[in-house]
Amino acid sequence: MSGGPTGGEGAGFTGLIDLAAAALGGRVLGASDDFFAEAGNLIQPGRGVFIDGKFTDRGKWMDGWESRRRRAAAPDHDWCVLALGVPGQVAALDVDTHHFLGNHPPFASVEGLLAPGVTGLDQLRAASWSELLPQSPLRPGAQNLFVPAAPGGPVSHVRLNIFPDGGVARLRVYGRPAPGLTGDDSDPAARDAETRQRVAPGLIDLAAVKNGGQALACSDAFFGPMNNLLMPGRAADMGGGWETRRRRGPGHDWILIQLAARGAPALIEVDTAHFKGNYPDRCSLESIDAPPGTRITDLIRSDRWVPLLPETRLAADARAFFDVDGGAGAATHLRLNIFPDGGVSRLRVWGRRA
Repeated sequence: MSGGPTGGEGAGFTGLIDLAAAALGGRVLGASDDFFAEAGNLIQPGRGVFIDGKFTDRGKWMDGWESRRRRAAAPDHDWCVLALGVPGQVAALDVDTHHFLGNHPPFASVEGLLAPGVTGLDQLRAASWSELLPQSPLRPGAQNLFVPAAPGGPVSHVRLNIFPDGGVARLRVYGRPAPGLTGDDSDPAARDAETRQRVAPGLIDLAAVKNGGQALACSDAFFGPMNNLLMPGRAADMGGGWETRRRRGPGHDWILIQLAARGAPALIEVDTAHFKGNYPDRCSLESIDAPPGTRITDLIRSDRWVPLLPETRLAADARAFFDVDGGAGAATHLRLNIFPDGGVSRLRVWGRRA
């Protein structure tokens, strides 16, 4: 039986990636105070849950970040510093106060900083931060969605300020990765034994989100969002992949991937981890070498797609590797077709930059 729809994440921004998500490698480096609830909860999946009657020795248990009540005479505020999973340009923010009703902050602001690799809290606090979101009112128990008035440069860290104190369930930092700033083409999947055995030295995952890959469009993503397919590591459960609804008519499902850089695919991995009664029966892959700026609709309709992998059987809850070295030359985009529908946990496109 397939899992439920992804409504637990609430409203979002289609086509953008949560750069701060723990699943992408985001980390909370420190906070002024998290007496009632740990700041690390801010970047966890979902919108947070509420368990009636659950208490700790410090008070009510809350799934979020919650500071104690400020009693100082001088005006002050609480803050939390986060390292993004991958540097990127911030396009939208979600300061979610889900379940925080009589204890949410009335106002919040967000700042950004480009300092890849820096983790020292004192060094970061002393740096010159730029404003991503001016001090803005927050609603209780709600997703507070904001779009910066003007796009800024890429950032590697964000600082959430709340005025004066209170609780925030989740912080989402939606944007587009700028992975060249990290100088790191690796992926946690490359550190497992099976990948080391199969992937030749010098190959990088051209599709990985952390390297700048992105899912642009798909036929359906009812049970699992598109960019799950390109996330680091292996999925923890079925909810960590891309899954379509059950197809009742003719045709098949597909997903369009923009590679991190124009490159030559050499080895493809299609991982159906956790998908057992709902994995696709078969898959195929196509590639295209498109000029910069080609519109998504033109890509989908193009007749220049080249077969990279013919229609091939898949297995439940298993990793499949396909050697395609030299099969189609350089590519900028890939299209994964699944027959007729189902769920795929990860797609890896190991290759060389052109």
